[in-house]
Amino acid sequence: MTTETSILQGLLAQQPNLEEIARAGAQHMIAMAMEAEIRLFMKQYEEITNPEGKAVMVRNGYLPERKITTSAGPESVKVPRSRATVNSLKPFVSALIPRYMRKSIHIEEAVPLFYLGGLSNNDFMPAFEQLFGELPAGFSSASITRMKQLWLEEHRSWNKRDLSFSRYSYLWADGIYFNLRLDEGRLCVLVLIGATPEGKKELVAVCGGYRESTESWLEVLRDLKERHMPSPKLCIGDGALGFWKALREVYPAAEKQRCWVHKTANVLDKLPKSIQSSAKSYLPGRD
Repeated sequence: MTTETSILQGLLAQQPNLEEIARAGAQHMIAMAMEAEIRLFMKQYEEITNPEGKAVMVRNGYLPERKITTSAGPESVKVPRSRATVNSLKPFVSALIPRYMRKSIHIEEAVPLFYLGGLSNNDFMPAFEQLFGELPAGFSSASITRMKQLWLEEHRSWNKRDLSFSRYSYLWADGIYFNLRLDEGRLCVLVLIGATPEGKKELVAVCGGYRESTESWLEVLRDLKERHMPSPKLCIGDGALGFWKALREVYPAAEKQRCWVHKTANVLDKLPKSIQSSAKSYLPGRD
């Protein structure tokens, strides 16, 4: 199991929260970026030794974990560090997460750029510009390339995994829309989360797109079927018609159910705000 998949599936121990899944993806990319950054830093010293024949620069674990306030709430980060064996050399200092950085960046708005730009177009630069304003000094294109390769290898392997034995009693479907807009419109990430007969929740698919269209969902579902995923027993989603039309074509035997969270929100939105709280207690599926 890849590191990314482990992180994302760890979020699914409770009721699926798609925003947290998106945040986890961004956190993982930032960790990979810092790893690529220190690897590039260490590379310049790898063939240099001190008078005792020892490396002049060595890895030295991580700085103490600290919280950085983001638009999505406080996030924990661990910055790697190095140790110089020659007094004249300065140890590694991250340009991405400076030493005294406590307040940050719009992670949620950069997530779709990691998926759609980094994966589809091999271009991570817009994502880093969104996160940091500009590419930090000392962070080169070689670092971007190294990080991209690690991410692509993990994502490619996960997207090709065999699903013959992945049987789901429930399958949740939703599209996450982000505030970022490109020429084609608002970015959307299509997400499927499954629950096995034993009650274990698993991330099934995460795919980039520009809308929750029938064509977009067809592409996702057809790919799952081509990898031999059996039909789920019950699929749960919002009122977007694109998913339901695609489901009828690819998995016609699956039962269908509107998501009560979305349905409740739609009903309450028609009522005056003064009575929404009390009215919610009378709606089925509120628990």
